[in-house]
Amino acid sequence: MSRPRLTVRARLTLLYTGLFAVCGAIVVAVGYAQVARLPAQGQETGPRLAVGDLAKFAALCRAQELSVRPDARVLVKCAAYFQQQGAQDQRDLTLSHLLQYSLITLAVVIVLAAILGWIAYGRALRPVQKITAAARAASERNLSERVAPTGPRDELRELAETFDEMLGRLQAAFEGQQRFIANASHELRTPLAVMRATVDVVLSNPDSAPGDLRAMGEDIRAEVDHAERLIGALLLLARNERGLTIHEEIDLATVAEDALDAVGLGGRRVHASLEPAVISGDPVLTERLIANLLDNAVRYNLPSGDIWISTRAVAGSSQLTVANTGPVVKQADAGRILQPFQRLSDRTSHEGFGLGLAIVASIAAIHGGTVIARPRDGGGLRVTVTIPSADASPRALAFRQPNDEAFHSS
Repeated sequence: MSRPRLTVRARLTLLYTGLFAVCGAIVVAVGYAQVARLPAQGQETGPRLAVGDLAKFAALCRAQELSVRPDARVLVKCAAYFQQQGAQDQRDLTLSHLLQYSLITLAVVIVLAAILGWIAYGRALRPVQKITAAARAASERNLSERVAPTGPRDELRELAETFDEMLGRLQAAFEGQQRFIANASHELRTPLAVMRATVDVVLSNPDSAPGDLRAMGEDIRAEVDHAERLIGALLLLARNERGLTIHEEIDLATVAEDALDAVGLGGRRVHASLEPAVISGDPVLTERLIANLLDNAVRYNLPSGDIWISTRAVAGSSQLTVANTGPVVKQADAGRILQPFQRLSDRTSHEGFGLGLAIVASIAAIHGGTVIARPRDGGGLRVTVTIPSADASPRALAFRQPNDEAFHSS
């Protein structure tokens, strides 16, 4: 059976009381020693007799006092002796009372110190108790508890405020995860429902021909490809949550040229202005970022529309801008499409999952960058990605964390 462990408050109180008792005992001992060293009144000038001679000297003094003709010199010595003896007795009594009262006072003060220390440490540790209560109240479904510290701005209040900020970040991340899971489940349910309906239609028809089975297989294959692309996009977003693991120098202009050669423009006109813009990061993710931007510009464009792509270096950062003609986008909706599974009403008729620009924003964030989406006058969208250049100072990059707000709209 294990002994009950003392709380921090109890240990601090015991430590404080013990130190106080030791210091008090030292003060009492030093004071007693100093008083004990003081000579009794008249001790310096009085006679100094051996212990064995004291009885004889006392008998001599009594005899002289009873004598008819006492010796005056002996009487003077006797008076000095009895005066010294009385001073010594008074000194011993004073030292005894001093020690007794000092120890009683020290014991009372130690008890008061323990009580006051217990109260003081209780007040000092109150923020820690609030943090403990908030941590116990927080659960997977309730992260709204906060410490809300008050009082002087000291280390414990800073700890409580930091804990509140951590709970806020956890709550935002958990709510975002819940929304993401719900949206992903909905998106994955669609191809599964289509495949189930296709199979049910063919199986319910007893006269199904081999051609019907082949058509069913083609439809299921298309939906499987659709689900596979969706799962790949979800895995990419999940991978980005772990942060950047590869750091290589990449020229956005070179990657943009390769992406333009690979994308199917479908008759759209491209206007490119590619200047060197070198960043440090993952080449595969960077290619995916630019490919998604170009795919978005092609997919949500007019049949014979225009696409503008440019790269440049600006004040320690590398900037990539992709713009396209197309349907009018409202100012309030420009930033919303950067979130996962967010599609505008006029975009739902196109193939896609609503993850393309969300992946762009995620890749930019883990590179320490930002994404700004603005509607173009006359229709279409302009997306600008800004990432610190490869030669940017580590101090500047320290303030750009992947979990910060990296998605902006104007």
